[in-house]
Amino acid sequence: MAAKRASKTVLRYFLGTCVPSSKQNAAKVRVPRLEFDNYIHMVIFPPFAQQYFKENNFVYAHDPEKLCKTGDVILIKTLPEKLTRLITHEVVEVVYPLGDIVDPVTGKEVVASRYREDMEEENMLYGKEDSTFDYSKAPRRGRLEGIRDFTHKKSYLKYYENPDDPQPDTVPSV
Repeated sequence: MAAKRASKTVLRYFLGTCVPSSKQNAAKVRVPRLEFDNYIHMVIFPPFAQQYFKENNFVYAHDPEKLCKTGDVILIKTLPEKLTRLITHEVVEVVYPLGDIVDPVTGKEVVASRYREDMEEENMLYGKEDSTFDYSKAPRRGRLEGIRDFTHKKSYLKYYENPDDPQPDTVPSV
């Protein structure tokens, strides 16, 4: 009987983006999913019609080690049983930290749809413009921690707007 019940528990993994959260030891994660629209499928059925639309689910994931910061792409899994009413998932790992984008197949750094190495080779061949951004001199993420980057600090919900009370370290409650 116990083996039958254990076989029904399915581990599900999701990829999501960490967003600001007011919960302690938990990360709020935006998980995108595609939702099928029956109306478009039934009424307008040309092959080029978009029948799936992006919807976002927000879940709370248990993160006691504080692995993720706002903007990180993380891998979460469902817990066998809920920790609290809201916390239903657990952070497995940070897949892509916010900042420099790395191609997962080649491991090379990417800018938009081009490799940085290719851009540097073009600069060597044709000459570098004055307005070109120098990625080698750019600081890594975390340099402004405590100055402008407050993702490591506890955040509070902002319930009202008052110009006399700026309310630092708040997250809009909308």
